[in-house]
Amino acid sequence: MALQIPAAKTGGNALEVSEAIFGRDYNEPLIHQLVVAYLAAGRAGTKGQKSRSDVSGGGAKPWRQKGTGRARAGTTRSPLWRTGGVTFAARNRNYEQKLNKKMYRAAMRSLFSELLRQGRLTVVQDLSLAEPKTKLLLENLKDLGVKKGTLITESVDRNLYLAARNLSHICLCEAHALSPAALVNSEQVVLTAEAAKKIEAVLS
Repeated sequence: MALQIPAAKTGGNALEVSEAIFGRDYNEPLIHQLVVAYLAAGRAGTKGQKSRSDVSGGGAKPWRQKGTGRARAGTTRSPLWRTGGVTFAARNRNYEQKLNKKMYRAAMRSLFSELLRQGRLTVVQDLSLAEPKTKLLLENLKDLGVKKGTLITESVDRNLYLAARNLSHICLCEAHALSPAALVNSEQVVLTAEAAKKIEAVLS
């Protein structure tokens, strides 16, 4: 059985797509896991600090144990001292979470199905621009009725990329490199007919 992705406001024809991809039930826990894993994979994890064992020096006892009137001290690299180590030092770490291909495809199918049900998914024939002008792109988006959303193309046109890169409320994605976080946060998702076919092929 086939479903139809409605055409954008600018006109054109609706696109017939497979119900197996765009007609799935909404699986919120799986979509949440997908978005969390996607955002976690984008973290650098390069923060690092030195503990008392990493700070150089401090091998000699600064003064004798008794008789000086001062508190006992065995090293000048204690976290209590200036130039000492950090108590709970941060370490380099990898934040990536395992999400196998079957779970990824199922989550993306569920996400696109929900976007279609909510009327947040529309199709256009083409999104390319004649010139790399942000003003021109904004005019096109106004015609499409998109204020905050995601544009999905089969391959990113250079003019479209240059026009969209300065718009914080617009995310531009290629069909093979989708951002689940952007899709979830988008008020409207616009994709080209070629991108829709490619998404179907990848998620089937």
